[in-house]
Amino acid sequence: MGFPDSSLVERPSAAGGSTPDGEGQAPIPVKLVIAGGFGAGKTTLVGAVSEIPPLTTEEEMTVVSEGVDDLTGLERKTTTTVALDFGRITISEQIVLYLFGAPGQDRFWPLWNDLALGAAGAVVLVDTRKLEDGFASIDFFERRDIPFVVAVNVFDDAYHYEPEELREALTIPPEVPVVMCDARERERAKETLLTLVRRAIEKIPST
Repeated sequence: MGFPDSSLVERPSAAGGSTPDGEGQAPIPVKLVIAGGFGAGKTTLVGAVSEIPPLTTEEEMTVVSEGVDDLTGLERKTTTTVALDFGRITISEQIVLYLFGAPGQDRFWPLWNDLALGAAGAVVLVDTRKLEDGFASIDFFERRDIPFVVAVNVFDDAYHYEPEELREALTIPPEVPVVMCDARERERAKETLLTLVRRAIEKIPST
């Protein structure tokens, strides 16, 4: 599913049909994926911005993950997403975003193909303490031609880089937005999603 043009799509009314004057029309549902490496802040972002209690699949980390999950720089992390996170945010009367947070560990990557189906776009969260984790996520959405933005989750103990430094380090194409984000703050997270929505609209083929 591409990102729909709200001026061209006929939306169903609450009664199951549509009205000529546009009254009673249901908003367009837009699926977005929140992706990134292990511990980048995906669950935090979904929880910060969702207008409903988010659905999470976080489980306590056990000794089974030792030697499997790289906890470098994440020593205080005690839980991990094992399937997905889900949230919702209403952007306007015309558009409602449905957020699907993807698990970050390599062993859960097969789930990404399913989560990406029908997605209008994706946020790739990057942790500068583990910058190399961003390459795989960026490559995933580039290969599928899914619009995405790169959001740098600014952790308190991380070194500060300028957006253009990160663009060069991660070889991010010039047309892809790079934004600084604090996944804990609702307004910053919301602005990141709005940047993605604008990016997805730009990718709609002109008629």
